[in-house]
Amino acid sequence: MATLSFPLPRNGFCLRISSPRRHVFPIPELHSSIRITCSVARDGSESKGGLFQFKELKSVACGILAVWAVTAASPVIAAGQRLPPLSTDANRCEKAFVGNTIGQANGVYDKAIDLRFCDYTNDASNLKGKSLAAALMSDAKFDGADMSEVVMSKAYAVGASFKGVNFSNAVLDRVNFGKANLQGAVFKNAVLSGSTFDEAQLGDAVFEDTIIGYIDLQKICRNTTINAEGRAELGCR
Repeated sequence: MATLSFPLPRNGFCLRISSPRRHVFPIPELHSSIRITCSVARDGSESKGGLFQFKELKSVACGILAVWAVTAASPVIAAGQRLPPLSTDANRCEKAFVGNTIGQANGVYDKAIDLRFCDYTNDASNLKGKSLAAALMSDAKFDGADMSEVVMSKAYAVGASFKGVNFSNAVLDRVNFGKANLQGAVFKNAVLSGSTFDEAQLGDAVFEDTIIGYIDLQKICRNTTINAEGRAELGCR
């Protein structure tokens, strides 16, 4: 267990930003845990008002440090994350037909669904409406599959192929579609909140009535593979 101890002055403190440079903290190994300890340096008496102010500041500081620690240790959020080894389960690809029974909007699961390198080309019914929260989908093939009403919250689909996939009414929340092939995919009435499409192929994709936030819209509109019709449907300027 890694312990981070931050001594704080007894009479309060201030946060000073002296340079616009970003400080990069080393990311701990995913198997280790982190404990944060905020201690107080005793340097004399203080007023009740000062004590009250200090307690508020200490609480805020500890909260910020705790959020940083959880973010750094999370396999979903941490930058430069390492994916787990490929599952040795002989029936791992069939797990998608059952879905993740515990996975919900926050990507909580009892066991990761590993669909990497699986082939679901032209699957017409087995994936429809399934919950694939936090599923590992990189380099898998879903070309022509019906994935309408599917839930893919926090899924990792980097490099996967979804050509012509029907994502109508699907919840694609915080999915990483980096370098994925989504040519001709149909996102009609789908939720795309927080999903990323860095270097993804989106030619001829349909975005009719897509539900997407303003910031996410700005990001997806930077993708130059979206045709004029798709940009009009999204409302790209």
